Formats: sequence, C-alpha cells, structure tokens
Amino acid sequence: MKYATLYDGGKVPLLGYGTWRLGGTRTPDYSHDSRVVEMLQTAIDLGYTHIDTAEMYGGGHTEELVGLAIRGYDRRNLQISTKIWQTHLRYDDVFRAFEGSLKRLNCDYVDFYVIHVPSPTIPLRETFRALNELVESGQVRYLGVSNFSVAQLLEAQALSHTPIVMSQVPCSLYHRRYLLRGMLQCCRENGILMAAYSPFERGEVLENPVVKEIAVKYGATPAQVALNWLVSQPGVMVYLMSLNPQHLKENLGALDLDLSPEDMQALDQIELPEEALWPE
Repeated sequence: MKYATLYDGGKVPLLGYGTWRLGGTRTPDYSHDSRVVEMLQTAIDLGYTHIDTAEMYGGGHTEELVGLAIRGYDRRNLQISTKIWQTHLRYDDVFRAFEGSLKRLNCDYVDFYVIHVPSPTIPLRETFRALNELVESGQVRYLGVSNFSVAQLLEAQALSHTPIVMSQVPCSLYHRRYLLRGMLQCCRENGILMAAYSPFERGEVLENPVVKEIAVKYGATPAQVALNWLVSQPGVMVYLMSLNPQHLKENLGALDLDLSPEDMQALDQIELPEEALWPE
C-alpha cells in the first residue's frame, strides 16, 4: 500500500474500502451479512486498512457490519471513517448521531468524521461548534467533508479548529465536474486530501476503448488503469468497493503501474460523456 501524508504526519492509504450498498442502501438489508463481514475482513487482510462508511448506509446497519468485521483486529492498525447525515447537523444532533455511530461501530473513537452532505438550512458554524468539541475530546482524530463545493469547503476550513483533511467527491475518468470546478486545486492549496469515490462509474469506465488499449499494453486490468490515473495525481486517494477478492487484490496493483506521460495524456483526453459536464 502507498500513503498520503496529513498535516500532522499521519498517513492515509491511497486506496480505501468504501461500503455503500453493503448491508442495504437507506434501509437495512440483512440477507448478506455473513458475506459482507467476510469480505470486509478479506479486504483488511489484503491491506485495505482504511474503511469508509456512514450512518445513512443501510439505515445504520452498514456501520454495524463494519463493527463486526473489525473485531479481533488491532484497532490501532485500522482507520475508520464515518459520515454524519445532513439532517443531524444541529449542535445537539451531532453528538447524538456520533454516539449512535460509535455504538454501531463498537469503537470508542473514529479516525475521520465527515459531513456527508451539506445542509441547505443548518449553518456550518453550528455544526462545527460540535465537531470541534469532538476533536478536542479525542473521540475524533480528523474532520472531513463530502459532496461540498469549493466555497463550502473553504467555509468549513475556516470554521474548523483543526485542518480539514479530506474532501470526498465523486471523481473518475468520466466524472470530472469537481476537477473542472477547481476542487483538486483548492485541496492542494490547503493541504486537503481529495478522496475520489465511484472511480469506475458502475463499470462504464472499464469499457472505454482507450482504457482497455492501455491496459493491454501494460498487462494490466482496465480497473488498474482507471485507478492509477486517479492516484497518480498528487493529493488524491480513492475509495473503491468490490465483493470479489480477486478484484480487490488486482486493484492494489494500480499503485505499482507506471504509465508513460503519453498514456496519461491519452487518458486525460478521453472524450467525456455529455453528463460528465452537467451542472451539479
């Protein structure tokens, strides 16, 4: 595994394991619990020691599955990131939501606590009053945001007593809206890690002829090429999810690819689907 370095010297793996749809979407799905726990443990054993989840995933059940999966592992060797939903961003609600996440995760702290989506009605100032207290108490190591615009990210940075370390956004070879609107540049200027999720666009990126041609050239998989394009950009990490152990193992190989400048340029110049440029 390769790592990014945070402002205080902390290290974050460039590939993290995302958990959306594991254990349900917005409501719990208990039908595959054993398989999900087993896959989470397989991912950890392969080196995916940074796990991202959210209180909204599976109506909280996904956090429960993460909590079950990490039992028996040394908590100090894992990084757990979870997200607070936009309806829980009032001062008192933040603490209630956080306690619920801790209980479901069976942890006494989280490494990253992230605002899942900004609220259109609750001021960030109120939310960060609570988040700053959680960091000061030692129950949260780092703060982050998700699905924020550049302006919202800068507002969060100004309100946080400690540096915002992560901005989670959808980003892939096909989805470049946040890149085109300056998110990565803003993150780099402020020492923030841009965490890209949905790197494969549900497999569409992997069928692109340019991606497939470059993969053949390097004896790689299309997924490795798509991931390498992301992690080769300074300041970017990626969240991915797979229930296929072989794919998880193969995806780690993306970190060792050394694509030529010409091939990186070819990926940069892939013709984007029209929806990749739509307004948010």
